[in-house]
Amino acid sequence: MGKAVDVAKDDFNTVRTGRINPALFQKIPVDYYGTPTPLSQLASLQVPEARTMIVTPYDKTALKEIEKAIATFPNLGASPTNDGTIVRVTIPELTQDRRKEFVKIVKTKGEDAKIAIRNIRRKAKDDLDSQSDVGEDEIARAEKELEAITKSFVDQIDEALKKKEAELLEV
Repeated sequence: MGKAVDVAKDDFNTVRTGRINPALFQKIPVDYYGTPTPLSQLASLQVPEARTMIVTPYDKTALKEIEKAIATFPNLGASPTNDGTIVRVTIPELTQDRRKEFVKIVKTKGEDAKIAIRNIRRKAKDDLDSQSDVGEDEIARAEKELEAITKSFVDQIDEALKKKEAELLEV
C-alpha cells in the first residue's frame, strides 16, 4: 500500500503547474533505437527560467526523437525547439480551464491509486478468510486492523491530492 501511495505522488508530479518542473519530463518515453526509454536516461534536464527547460541529450543522434516525444506527450502543451545540440522546451501559461482539466486528471490518478490500495486490501482479506487454523476473534481483530491501515493509506492519497489540487489552482 505504501508503494501505491508513492506511485500516486509520482504521478501527481507528472501533472504540471504554472512552473516547469523536471519531474514532468522524467517519464516521457523516447523511441531510442526502437526501445521506449525514459527521457531522464537519455538527457540532462535544466530549468533556467520558470517556463523554460533545457534538455541536453547525452547522445546527439537522439535529438530529433527527444524533440518529437516531448511535442507529442499528452497533457503537457510544451513546444520544443531544437538548435542542433540542445532542445529548449517552453510551456505556455496555464488558463483557468486548463487548470481545471489538470485537476480532473489528478483526481483520476488519485482514484486509480485508491483502487490499487483497495485491491491489496481485498487480497489480504481473502488471505485472512482462508485461514482455518486461527480463531474467529483473531480474524475479526486482523480485519479491523486491515481496515485501519487501508484508511490511513487512502487518507495519505487524499492529502497529497488536496495539496496538488491547491497547487494547480493557485495563480
